[in-house]
Amino acid sequence: MAVDVVVSREAGDWAENAEWLCERAALAALAVIYDEEEGPAELSVVLADDALVHRLNREYRGKDKPTNVLSFALTEAEEPELGEDVPVMLGDVILAWETVAREAAEQGKTPSDHMTHLVVHGVLHLLGYDHETDDEAEEMEQLETDVLATLGIADPYAATRSPPGESNLDEQPPDR
Repeated sequence: MAVDVVVSREAGDWAENAEWLCERAALAALAVIYDEEEGPAELSVVLADDALVHRLNREYRGKDKPTNVLSFALTEAEEPELGEDVPVMLGDVILAWETVAREAAEQGKTPSDHMTHLVVHGVLHLLGYDHETDDEAEEMEQLETDVLATLGIADPYAATRSPPGESNLDEQPPDR
């Protein structure tokens, strides 16, 4: 695959193998979705803490609180015309250590599995996927589940899905 993943550790008490896990997660998501014929590409994953993500969330999204993951995609319109072999910058995925660790504990997941899920989620955002509508959310969640399965990670949405033939229309949707 002609995609480079650059992982940097800015803050937080991330596991020793966090960089490797992030690179593996990003490449797994790209392997399922990214069309290599688009040419070489690059993306970055930043391992941060709640303070940094809070500041970025406030400055760029107008939300005065930390969140688990932020994705900043670069659109084609922002990309200069480059030669065939120059990688296109897809964007940045930024994770908040304290929020990721807290959510993992609350959800009964390992921090590594939750972090992997959030990297996959963030990469999908870089590639134009979103979850603003129920149909978009369903498509994105299925892609996340498919990618995570290739990494041996259980469906993170299994607890919120109804068994076939049953409806969960009366239940509250999960946070997105």
